[in-house]
Amino acid sequence: MRVRLLLPLLLLTGCALDAGEGFAVLEPSLRAAYTSPASREVGDGYQRLSSDFQMKLTTARVRLDRIELLGRAGGGGPTSFDPANPPPGYSICHNGHCDRDDGAQVPYEEVEAELSGGGSAASTVATLAVGELDLLVPETRALECEPDCELPQLTVSSGRWTITALRLEGSVRDARSPPRFSGERPFQLELTASGAQAEPVAVLTGTLDVPSDREHAPRVLLDLALELTPASFDPVDWSAATPDINGIVDLNHPDNTATRTQLLKSITELAPQAEVKRETR
Repeated sequence: MRVRLLLPLLLLTGCALDAGEGFAVLEPSLRAAYTSPASREVGDGYQRLSSDFQMKLTTARVRLDRIELLGRAGGGGPTSFDPANPPPGYSICHNGHCDRDDGAQVPYEEVEAELSGGGSAASTVATLAVGELDLLVPETRALECEPDCELPQLTVSSGRWTITALRLEGSVRDARSPPRFSGERPFQLELTASGAQAEPVAVLTGTLDVPSDREHAPRVLLDLALELTPASFDPVDWSAATPDINGIVDLNHPDNTATRTQLLKSITELAPQAEVKRETR
């Protein structure tokens, strides 16, 4: 997980743990936003993509159902597991699992355990409920832990972010000459996972290294960040998408399955960020 502080994050107050109260206490917060570097800006609200298309987002909403913090008793620090680069023996990693060469679908935490030396799989030590997020209106939100923010002796080694709804709206245009299509094309995408057994829209993952023991300061200020940037739209071939009779590219339409798959794969490869601070009180 890349460590980067986007803006000053909200820190909560707390106190040091007394003996027997636990080994660490989490104080988590989340900042979510769509951001674009100045080098991408081309005016009129559009951002430059590596494909020479230009894109403007007018809606970017997600429902981040939960962030599960995974840990292992006596576990070490972060592993080299990166879903965007599947380890040997796996073809692709997406939506919380990796496709193994023998056809099995292996959860991220089991792949991580395998890379850590074959130890037991990490388990959920705390779940952070989030909810609806408007990425075009950045906010920092304090989060609560279930069942508790006090941790036993273990190491929090990763986080699993489950997105159950995604809504994107905007427009694209082509900066090439001659253009692959003329004018501006509005686009829209709306996906929702409904029902307890429904597959999430996307599952993100990232490594952490948060020991919960007597050797580190017990108060853990865990500032998490989810950042969507124009880079997630770079792989999309917008010229291959088919507009409807109104000229709108509806990415939910079966004719645009390939374009939708390109975009969702890129979003699934987003790397959540974290800033970890330890304090005694």
